[in-house]
Parts: sequence; C-alpha cells; structure tokens
Amino acid sequence: METRELRYFVAVAEERHFGRAAERLGIAQPPLSRAIQQLERRLGVTLLERSSRAVTLTEAGSVLLAEGRAALDAVAAADRRTRRAGATKPGLVLVTKAGASSELLAKLLDAYAVEPGAVEVEVLLCGIGEQERLLRDGRADVALLHRPFDAATGFDVEELMTEGQVAVLPAGHPLTTRPALSMAEVAAVPDLPMPRWPCRDGSYPDGPGPEVRDHTQLLQLIQLGRTVAVLPESCRGQLGHGLHPVPVPDAPRVTTVIAWPPQSRSRALAGLVRAATRL
Repeated sequence: METRELRYFVAVAEERHFGRAAERLGIAQPPLSRAIQQLERRLGVTLLERSSRAVTLTEAGSVLLAEGRAALDAVAAADRRTRRAGATKPGLVLVTKAGASSELLAKLLDAYAVEPGAVEVEVLLCGIGEQERLLRDGRADVALLHRPFDAATGFDVEELMTEGQVAVLPAGHPLTTRPALSMAEVAAVPDLPMPRWPCRDGSYPDGPGPEVRDHTQLLQLIQLGRTVAVLPESCRGQLGHGLHPVPVPDAPRVTTVIAWPPQSRSRALAGLVRAATRL
C-alpha cells in the first residue's frame, strides 16, 4: 500500500464526498475514484458505500481510516523529526494548549535553560485537543497533556502535577457567594449554559452553550455572562477582573503530564524531561 493511496482514501473518508476530497487533494475526481477502486480490489474489501448523495464508510473502511491516519502521521513525523535532528541549529518543539499550565510551563523553560546541553525550545500553542495530533505527526517533539481530557495512549509520560478544579463564573453572579459547588449544580445553572468544545473531527456537539476554541475565548465569554466552565485550579492565576472561581470538589482531578514519542533518542528531549520531573 502506498502513502499516496492512503492519503487519497483518508481525504475521501474525512470529506465523505469525492468532489470535495479531489478539491482538497488538488486532483481531478476521476483519477481519485479509480485509485480508491484499485485499493479496494487489492485489499479484497469494500471500503466505501457510495450513493448519489453521500459516501459512507464500511466497517473495513473505518478500520483503514484509523490505521491510515496513524500511518500518515508516522511518515510525516519521520520526515519532520529527521529534518530537525539534522538542522544546523538543534532545537525542540513543545506543544501545549493556549492558556493552560502557564505557570508550570514558565518554570519548566527556566529550569531547562540551565541544563547542560540545553537547546532552544520553540513553544507551539494550540487549541483544545490538538496537542496529541501535533505530537503524533512530528510537528512537536514533546507535549504537555492534561488527563483525563487528553489521550496519552502510545506515548511515554511522566506525571508532573495533579490538581482539583474550580467553576469559573462571572463576577457578581449569585453562585459566587457559595464556598463550593457540585458538578450537577454547575451544569444546571439556567442562565449560563456549559460551553461546547470541538470534537476530534472538528465538529461541535449539539447544545445551548457557545462554541469555544481556546481558553482566551472561553474566559471572555464567561466575563460577558454567556457561559460557565469548570477548569483546573491553576487557572486562578489567569483570572482577571470580572471572573470568580468557586471550588468544585466532585469534579475529576486533572493530572498534567509531559509526553513524548517512545522511540525518541534525543538527548535534548531527555534533558527537558529531567528538568520537568524535578519541578
């Protein structure tokens, strides 16, 4: 199986439409259709159910989509990490959610900077749930992930800190006078629906709350009285005027981990992990 074929199939499977997939790939639709048919003949299975209106995945197609994404990510990661390793000026790329673990990240970068053999660390700030993909496809060498929200399956990890969570409310809201809230109480606030975070495919679940992409947008919406959110305790340092945290004792505890590909043999990365675990 060629990477070209996998790229073609993943595009069709994600777009659920041959025309849109062809446009995304920058090719004509007929050769794309022929390539998918040839792939199905070679594998001896039907990957796609086609109709005049839509394209749907068979069970075999769903398996190939998951495996194909992983394979393409691995090929891209090999390319990117090899180029970085051979660069004239070595460096590391660390990815983390924008607005998350800011204090910990600052301490980590300061601690690593005095390590023997430390290299320049480029910090890549991303949206919710994007760190895993950026680490898998090689755009990042290491990531800060937050369990249980981020998946660390397939990575080597070291736990850095575990903390409780707080409900962040607009200042002046009646619930800000409470010493604590339960998850059920936060979810039931009638005038402040919970925000909707993007799914892994970029779509948003149904619901009355606003669509949110990052923490900066979220905090502004809370301040405007449009939503309420449950966030890790460490967010207190980022809350400005107009925002008030209330502890939520029954919320899941959040564990921040540093994660990296298990096959990595980078001495610079090993030094960064050592600095992180000493914090």
